[in-house]
Amino acid sequence: MKIDDPVGALSVHLVNGVWGTLAVGLFNMEKGLFYGGGFTQIINQLIGIVAIGAFTVAFSVVLWLVLKQTLGIRVSKHEEQMGLDIGEHGMEAYAGFTKDVDSFMGSGSLE
Repeated sequence: MKIDDPVGALSVHLVNGVWGTLAVGLFNMEKGLFYGGGFTQIINQLIGIVAIGAFTVAFSVVLWLVLKQTLGIRVSKHEEQMGLDIGEHGMEAYAGFTKDVDSFMGSGSLE
């Protein structure tokens, strides 16, 4: 899927969001499954998870396609290999831990 998630936002927000939503259906003291409320609340929670998931996927696909066609969502190959710290901030984040990209790529400047 080529998902780049270096800070773990997907696992934190997706997994914990789904769990938190399901937990309402399980532990609600009036309608929760574990408190004798039956399956009604947990089914409602599952419907909510599926609905929000479907909306999020559809909205994200449209948004990313629009961005890709208008502004672009990728940096040049050279900038990617040099590291975005240089291209975006004008400095290295980890001094001494960079490749000699210019000799590797045969180019002396960012594209």
